[in-house]
Amino acid sequence: MIPLKDRNPRKRFPLFTILLIAVNVLVFLYQSSLGIKLEGFFHSFSVIPNQIYQALHSEVLRPFVLLTLLTSLFMHGGWLHLGGNMLYLWIFGDNVEDKLGRIRFLFFYLLCGIAASALHVYLEPTSNIPTIGASGAISGVLGAYVILFPHARVLTLIPIFIFIQIVEMSAYIILGFWFVLQFFNGIGSLRNATIGIGGVAHIGGFIAGLLLVIPFRKYR
Repeated sequence: MIPLKDRNPRKRFPLFTILLIAVNVLVFLYQSSLGIKLEGFFHSFSVIPNQIYQALHSEVLRPFVLLTLLTSLFMHGGWLHLGGNMLYLWIFGDNVEDKLGRIRFLFFYLLCGIAASALHVYLEPTSNIPTIGASGAISGVLGAYVILFPHARVLTLIPIFIFIQIVEMSAYIILGFWFVLQFFNGIGSLRNATIGIGGVAHIGGFIAGLLLVIPFRKYR
C-alpha cells in the first residue's frame, strides 16, 4: 500500500516539515557528488552501533561519535530510500507539526530518531555496519499520527498484480499495516549489508512516537 494524500486539512503552513525534507534532499545531493569518498562519509556520520557502545563505556568522552545519532537521520542509501521517507514525512508530518507546534515538532522528530537509533544500538551492540536514514524519526511521526488522527482518511494506491486501485482508508489501518511490515522486516537482520537501514529502528521510532506525542502535544 502506497499512501498518496490524506484528507486532513491543516491550519498552518508546515514550515519545519518542508525544511526537514529540504535538508534531507540537500544532504543526499551532496552524498551523490562525493564519488569514491562516499564510503568514508558514511563511516564518519552514520550510526555504527559498536562505536556508540564503546563510546558509552569509555572513560574518555567522545561527543562526535554520539552526535552521529543525529547526523545519520539526514542520510539515505538511494533515491528510493529517500523518496519513500520524504513521501511519508510530507503526507503525515504536516498535520503532526500543526498539532504539536513547530518547535515542539522539530524536537519530537529528532528525539524519535535518536530513540530509534538507540534501540538499534542496544539490540546490535557489536555491529560495525553503518546505519543511516530518517526512517526512525519518520516512524515516530507516524506513531503520533495514529494517536492524533486515527480516523483520518488517506488516499492509498494498492497494486494488485498488474492492476492498480486507488481507495480511501483510515489512517490507523494503513499505518498499522506499515508497523506490522516493519516488524517482520526488523526481524530479518542486516548483518550482511554494507550500509544498513536499521529495520528494527523503525519499530523503536514508531513506539517512541506513540509514547511521546501526548506530552509533546500543544494544548490550546
